[in-house]
Amino acid sequence: MSGPDIHQSRVLNMSTIISKPDAYKLIDRLPNDATWDDLIHELYVREVIEQGLEDSETGRTKDVAEIRRKYGLAE
Repeated sequence: MSGPDIHQSRVLNMSTIISKPDAYKLIDRLPNDATWDDLIHELYVREVIEQGLEDSETGRTKDVAEIRRKYGLAE
């Protein structure tokens, strides 16, 4: 992916629309003693996953071997 850092682009896209029924489902899956931080975490994780799926569908991905080389990780 060229342009902004991948994490930065996800932060900038946090305005993705979520339907009320999907929001209710997400909240219903949380335990009764969930905190605001728990809810925010779930929303963030969902957004990152959706952005990753969109990136994959539109070809904005990098080969795993390329990433491993960039960060000096063994294959």
